[in-house]
Amino acid sequence: MFFLRMIARSFTRQLRRRLLIALTVCLSATVSVAMLGVVFDVGDKLNAELSTYGSNITVQPKADAVVSDLYNTEAGAAAGDQSDPTAFLKESDAPKTKTIFWAFNITNFAPQLNVHATVDGVDVPIVGTWFNKTLKLASGESTVVGVDGMRSWWKLDGAWPKDDTDQGVIGTTLAQKLGVTTGDTITLTKKTADGKTNEQKIRLTGVYDSGDDDNGSLYIASSTAQVLANLPDSVDKIEVKALTTPENDLARKASQNPAALSQDEWETWYCTAYPSSIAYQIEEVIPGAVAKQVRQVAALQGNVLQKTQAVMILMTALSLVAAAVAVANLMAASISERSSELALLKAIGATDGAVSRLMLAETAAISLVGALVGALLGSGVAQLIGQVVFSSGITMRPMVFVLVFVLLALTVLVAASSSIRSILSVKPAEVLHGR
Repeated sequence: MFFLRMIARSFTRQLRRRLLIALTVCLSATVSVAMLGVVFDVGDKLNAELSTYGSNITVQPKADAVVSDLYNTEAGAAAGDQSDPTAFLKESDAPKTKTIFWAFNITNFAPQLNVHATVDGVDVPIVGTWFNKTLKLASGESTVVGVDGMRSWWKLDGAWPKDDTDQGVIGTTLAQKLGVTTGDTITLTKKTADGKTNEQKIRLTGVYDSGDDDNGSLYIASSTAQVLANLPDSVDKIEVKALTTPENDLARKASQNPAALSQDEWETWYCTAYPSSIAYQIEEVIPGAVAKQVRQVAALQGNVLQKTQAVMILMTALSLVAAAVAVANLMAASISERSSELALLKAIGATDGAVSRLMLAETAAISLVGALVGALLGSGVAQLIGQVVFSSGITMRPMVFVLVFVLLALTVLVAASSSIRSILSVKPAEVLHGR
């Protein structure tokens, strides 16, 4: 009880220094909780943010995948810019991507049929796709998919076409080349593989600016493109947008050869939302398909995540170092002011260990108060960062608070230990006689 009373009395003595210690620990706890809270949740947030910039997995026929690998070309363009594809997937198989283990991570997808036709003798690259299609899944749920949700960066003057109609949108480059604009109607002429010539009128509902080579294409409904090219239920590419976990060594090993994984590695990889594991599962449900992650997107996600986490961890470390220095200086000043009291304790029989424990207990108690307040403030700061940067809240994991309290405890212990060593040099007789 005497020990507890001594600690309680310390809160009323040297109040200013006690408050400074509590404030220092509070600020360090605030920064640490906020930064580590964001670090543990930033992976999902960055993936969700980056996924707005298009697909991160492409699905194509095996034959096209082989040619693409051999000649280092994009899916669907292996045979040349003005050539139609020769290998196809079934459009009716596209909804199967929502039946895999990570179905809820598949946020959008759109099949494509890339063919060429002519308008008044001018070659026109055509992309037959889904724009805003509602699918009824086998589970009884429905989902809306299509390029409307996958081209958020496009600047569209007009409106997206309706699926299964004779409507289309045209890129700015091609629109200028043909001299057409929103509301015009163009006639596509296509010579099919069996020697027939098909025609299809397309009413333009908008002109888009993609900022890349897509500006030279015409987007129409996949069903219309299939009729024009006489390729029923055929697509040569499926773009998939999925929320994924950034790659690590296990994911890179699996992407090279899944068969090389041990049983434990296989289960970990398959049950984690890596781009390679999601691609592998898509291959399992779509016959004759090869699914590949878009390496540039995967690399960007990993690099941005690592750099963001490194900055936040560095800020946490610097806040802890600053707290250690501040607490050490404040304790040293406190011990110097209380030298007479400490000398008296030693004179009446208190050991160096007992006095050290008293000082540690006083510092621990005031630091705990600061840490608790700092943890609450840190949670609020983390939510503020989430709303400002990612427009969503941060999920605060319990391990964040445990880790921060452990780190603060070690920081305070190190700071206190360096200051308390001065207690050992206190000589009661000299101090009490004012020497």
